[in-house]
Amino acid sequence: MRKIPAILATAALAGLGVIVPTATAQAADTCSDNYSGAGRGFMYAYDGTYCVGYLGSSSGNDADWGNSSGSFQGWEDNEASSILNKGNDSEVKFYSLPNYAGGYICLSRNEAYASDLSDDKMSSGVSANNTISSHKWVSAASCSYWAH
Repeated sequence: MRKIPAILATAALAGLGVIVPTATAQAADTCSDNYSGAGRGFMYAYDGTYCVGYLGSSSGNDADWGNSSGSFQGWEDNEASSILNKGNDSEVKFYSLPNYAGGYICLSRNEAYASDLSDDKMSSGVSANNTISSHKWVSAASCSYWAH
């Protein structure tokens, strides 16, 4: 009779192994899900990886994420850990300093999103994670450092 509880415990643990990967896969799909629901012509920024923790969105340029004008209103400065581009016909160039200065990284429309900016570097060599202070829409020709 003791074999039955052991078999049930083993089956329960095996079932947990199936549940955990599913939860991980759902988290990884968040950027894809957000991209599907995003408004055409907008870029989005998130304070967590995998497009979790909405910071803001913009259809125009914002020269200073740390002030109270533009799409980003101050607290979002240097907070982005993932970004999304659903622009109509432009790429988004993200800068590490206000007024489109410092290092930069671009996100193409074809790439759609960068789910973890800690994997990316700005043109200055610093991590792109939590370093974005301004952004503008540009042509692909003005970019040589790309998020992935």
